[in-house]
Amino acid sequence: VPRPDARRNGVVDHAPSPQLGLPPAPWINVVANPHFGFQVSETGSGYSWALNSRENQITPWSNDPVLDTPGEAFYLSDLVSGQVWCPTASPIRLENATYTARHGAGYSVFENGSNGIQSVLTQFVPVKEPLKISRLVLGNRSSQARKIAVTGYVEWVLGFTRTHTAPYIVTEKDPVTGALFASNPLDPEFGHRVSFIDFRGAQTSLTADRSEFIGRNGDLERPSALLHKAPLSGNTGAGLDPCGVLRVEVELAPGEKKELAFFLGQGESAEAARELVQAARKADLETELKGVIQNWEGLLEKVQVRTPDRSLDLMLNHWLLYQTIACRLWARAAFYQAGGALGFRDQLQDSMAALTADPGMTRAHILKAAGRQFWEGDVQHWWHPPKGRGVRTRISDDLLWLPYVAHHYCRATGDWAILEEPVPFIEGPPLTPGQEDSYFEPTVSREPPLSLFEHCARAIDISLQTGVHGLPLMGSGDWNDGMNRVGHGGKGESVWLAWFLHRILTDMVPVAARLGEAERAELWTEHSHKLKAALEAGGWDGAWYRRAFFDDGSPLGSAENQECQIDSIVQSWAVLSGAGDADRSFQAMRSVEERLIHKEDQLALLFTPPFNRTPKDPGYIKGYLPGVRENGGQYTHAAAWLVCAYAKMGLGDKAAGLFSMLNPIHHTLTRTHVGTYKVEPYVLAADVYGIDPHVGRGGWTWYTGSAGWMFRAGLEFILGINQVEGNLHFDPCIPKDWPGFKVSYRHGSSLYDIRFENPNHLSKGVLRIDLDGVALKTADATLELKDDGKKHSVRVVMG
Repeated sequence: VPRPDARRNGVVDHAPSPQLGLPPAPWINVVANPHFGFQVSETGSGYSWALNSRENQITPWSNDPVLDTPGEAFYLSDLVSGQVWCPTASPIRLENATYTARHGAGYSVFENGSNGIQSVLTQFVPVKEPLKISRLVLGNRSSQARKIAVTGYVEWVLGFTRTHTAPYIVTEKDPVTGALFASNPLDPEFGHRVSFIDFRGAQTSLTADRSEFIGRNGDLERPSALLHKAPLSGNTGAGLDPCGVLRVEVELAPGEKKELAFFLGQGESAEAARELVQAARKADLETELKGVIQNWEGLLEKVQVRTPDRSLDLMLNHWLLYQTIACRLWARAAFYQAGGALGFRDQLQDSMAALTADPGMTRAHILKAAGRQFWEGDVQHWWHPPKGRGVRTRISDDLLWLPYVAHHYCRATGDWAILEEPVPFIEGPPLTPGQEDSYFEPTVSREPPLSLFEHCARAIDISLQTGVHGLPLMGSGDWNDGMNRVGHGGKGESVWLAWFLHRILTDMVPVAARLGEAERAELWTEHSHKLKAALEAGGWDGAWYRRAFFDDGSPLGSAENQECQIDSIVQSWAVLSGAGDADRSFQAMRSVEERLIHKEDQLALLFTPPFNRTPKDPGYIKGYLPGVRENGGQYTHAAAWLVCAYAKMGLGDKAAGLFSMLNPIHHTLTRTHVGTYKVEPYVLAADVYGIDPHVGRGGWTWYTGSAGWMFRAGLEFILGINQVEGNLHFDPCIPKDWPGFKVSYRHGSSLYDIRFENPNHLSKGVLRIDLDGVALKTADATLELKDDGKKHSVRVVMG
């Protein structure tokens, strides 16, 4: 059972119990920088990529929870006894051997002590270089001198799938460095790039022929080339079954340790690859690893919290933000999906969580997303970097996340100047009548770049069209892509989208007025009033708000439906929008608690009952099994919004209680829990199944936008640590039995130690703020931050 190490906050050790065994789904780590990354499981299996984790896989991605098939491996061979084993639990797993995997931010470590040799394999990606470093330390624990051959293996993909790329891969031994180079010159997008492997120049033999290495009838568990002591053939070139294998021999006296380094990377060209190899050989690996750890500490430790709930601390202080940045923003891949693409709505939401760690990261992504907007105002639903091939759709909410996130960033940082940044548009064939989507590579528009505000305004302007109930058109899906046939005919309406749009209009009206856009400000104000009236007139179902209306005008998310009678996101956003009638919103959230939150199973369902036999066709969501993923299971993204809504209502016990229920640590406290949940306890799962016999089973971990929202739910909504105009605004909503909590907040060179006290056992309210022993005169619970290089003590008394 994995345990969070109390001394090293956030590091997780895997030491599987022999009674419990490994969980059926691998427990992984995602390690990346913006240019390169790899995913690795507790067995040591995984894959690597550069720039795009789907389109430019260097080694193969495997979505096989049973076999966890490796595309990279290390082997240790005793050249005297002939014994062959691995420093990891894959591909060769010895009986009665102990394998330990330890995942941290930016690195993973694997330890093994088989056959008298202690091995420690540390794998990481440097802060900036497109390179994976595998540092292997071998120690001789036996009483005899040992001669060990170490073999590194990679299976080249160099594209999307090995099935298509293998015949075109060309390998060669670089005449300058002796590293093994590989390229796929026929790849239209990445064909100029050159991948490589290198044992820091210590390799004594190599081959690029997979058939030679594993044998005609062999596999990675018994590679035929390791069953004899002869050097590898040195075979390279075109037309092979391509792989990369390097071998080095090490002599170890009793008690002696030696370090090896294996590099896997990719350069823009052969010359760039050569320079990377040469630079890596000269690097101090200990210094490189320290740089990675310090870089992640700088991102993750800007805010550290200490509350009465240790499990909340572990997720907020480390794993949720790491999951968001490493996996969602940089890797865009994990065990269940090698996505590679950037989603317009997806990464914009993720960037809001990253704002806490690095506002510049959020700023850059907002401008990047704005650059994927068509001149007409709609956007690419997702696109593949670097060239931008992607899909144009009729999904209705994508484009609105641009003004929502841009306003959030401006309000938090005070950087309103970003709204004046010029950003180009893209252009391409418009969708034809009846066409739901189109996949192509757009071009930069010939029209001149316009300000970010204009991009935001166009997104709003084309979202003002309404249907017969006065609500926004749903198109081919709103936030829930699976409901793609509710309004595909052009008449269906989304109640959720109305709440979301109302929130955006409320935020952007004063911005438009300030920028001299009086006509827009007036139009948006008028439309927000109409939306609010329409929501209460057509959206209310009697005990909760409806979800949508089909093209024929019939409701969805209503008591009159047989399936999907109540949907959580309409209720949470009635609160989060600030537009819902107070009494109705309270009743709607009570209905959520009665119908959707199952405390005994630790579930907060997206809606109920799931789609199964309904004659209405809501879309491909009905293709999921009932109770799985979006179809009536727990979709954690939506559940996080419920936490935020409870906090906004001032219900601290419910907000923190639901956060605790969603926290993966609480799904793995006992062997029974682990046997049910079956996925990682240190990252959030996108969904948890909600129907027998799989109630409580987690799915689709790591690559989920719920991580960013859970981070914000805990830090901003429960603990009330909010950035406003570059300062801190305190608005906690905590359980009444908490005596208080502590927050460490770094602002430039300054450190603010903030102590919250709750003497009257309240959930909400700030009575007093003291800064360095002096009471502040502040009516809005805001602390002005100064970058003065000092350590400040802050006392916040709730009341």
